[in-house]
Amino acid sequence: MSIRNLDDLLAEGVSGRRVLVRADLNVPLDKQTGEITDDGRIRAVLPTLSALVQAGARVVVCSHLGRPKGTPDPQFSLRPVAGRLGELLNAPVRFAEDTVGDSARSTVDGLADGQVALLENLRFNKGETSKDDAERGAFADQLAALGEAYVDDAFGAVHRKHASVYDVPGRLPHFAGRLVLREVEVLSKLTRDPERPYVVVLGGSKVSDKLAVIEALLPKVDRLLIGGGMCFTFLKARGLEVGSSLLEEEMVETCRNLMEREPGKIMLPVDVVAAVAFAPDAEHDTVRVDGIPSKRVGLDIGPETVAGFAAALKQARTVFWNGPMGVFEMPAFANGTCGVAEAIAKAGAFSVVGGGDSAAAVRTLGLDESAFDHISTGGGASLEYLEGQTLPGIAALEN
Repeated sequence: MSIRNLDDLLAEGVSGRRVLVRADLNVPLDKQTGEITDDGRIRAVLPTLSALVQAGARVVVCSHLGRPKGTPDPQFSLRPVAGRLGELLNAPVRFAEDTVGDSARSTVDGLADGQVALLENLRFNKGETSKDDAERGAFADQLAALGEAYVDDAFGAVHRKHASVYDVPGRLPHFAGRLVLREVEVLSKLTRDPERPYVVVLGGSKVSDKLAVIEALLPKVDRLLIGGGMCFTFLKARGLEVGSSLLEEEMVETCRNLMEREPGKIMLPVDVVAAVAFAPDAEHDTVRVDGIPSKRVGLDIGPETVAGFAAALKQARTVFWNGPMGVFEMPAFANGTCGVAEAIAKAGAFSVVGGGDSAAAVRTLGLDESAFDHISTGGGASLEYLEGQTLPGIAALEN
C-alpha cells in the first residue's frame, strides 16, 4: 500500500500535537446494565493509542456505537467506553459530552501532552453518515478542526463512506494506525498468493449476505465449507427438504449454479441438529440432512459434519473463517461452531478469523485467541476486501 502509517507520523514528531484517531469502539453493551460485554475492539486500538500517548501527543479519539438516528440517544453513549479505555490505558480518559460542539472543543483544548479524550458518538450527528457530500463535508470540517493529524485505526468502518472515515483524511495529514495496517497486510496474504491447500469456512444466516465473497473466493480456494443457516439453501439446491429451517428460496438456483460451476469444491453438512423451535431449551436431535423432519428447524451442524470439516481443515495451510456454524449464543447449539473453531486452531495453518460473529464466538466460547494467527475486527470490511471491492477508508488513506 502507498499509505503512510503511524511510524511515519511518530518519526515526524507528535509531542504537543493534537492527533485525531478514528477508532472502532462499537462494543456490545448489556441492555439492562449498560456494561460492556466484550471489550475486544477497545483492546485492538491500544497499540496505536499507547504509542501516541508515550510520544506526547494530545490524543482525540472518535468512534461510533450502534445505529442512532443522527441525534443523541443515551443508550448509544460512549461514556462507558471512556471508562473502560481509561482502565486499559491506566490513565484517565476525558469524555466530551458532544462530538464537535462546545464540550468537544473545551475538552480537546484542555488536553495536556500525553493525555487522551474521547468524543461522544459520531452518529449522534447526521453529517457522519449522510449521503449528501456537502452535509457530510460540513461535519468533516468541524471534526478535522479538532486535530492537526489524523490516524485511522478503525478497520471495522473502512468500508463505509462516512465523514470520519472518508472525508476527514482529505482535510488533515493522514496515516494508517497499527490495526488497519495489520488487517490489510493479513488480508492481502489471502488474496495474493495463499499457501495451499487454502480452505475457507463460511457460516452465518443468509447466502445473500455472503454471495459476493463466495463468488470471489470460489475460483481461488481448494475447499469451501458451508455451515450456519445459509447451508439449508445449498441443501435445498441439492434437492433435499430442510423442514422449517432458514431458507432463501430465491437463492436456491444461485446455489445450484455455484455447486455446478466448481464441482467438488463446496462441502456441505451431512448431519444437523434439528429442534422443535428456535429456543435455547427446545427439544432437539441430530439428524441426517436427508431426513430433517418437516416441522423442525436446523440450528447447528452435527458431529459427523464437524468431523468431516475438521478432516478438510487438517490438510489446509491457509484458512479463512467467517460466520458461526450454528446459533452459538445458545449453548445447546454451540457445538458446531466450537468444534470447527478448535479444528482451525489445531490445523497448524495460517488462520484468519473474519471478524463479526466469528470473532465474538471465539471470545464467547472461551477459546484461546492466540491459537489463531489473526482475528479481524471488521466482519463486513474483511469480506468486502476479499471480494476485491474498493474500501472508501483505505482509498482515502492512499490519496
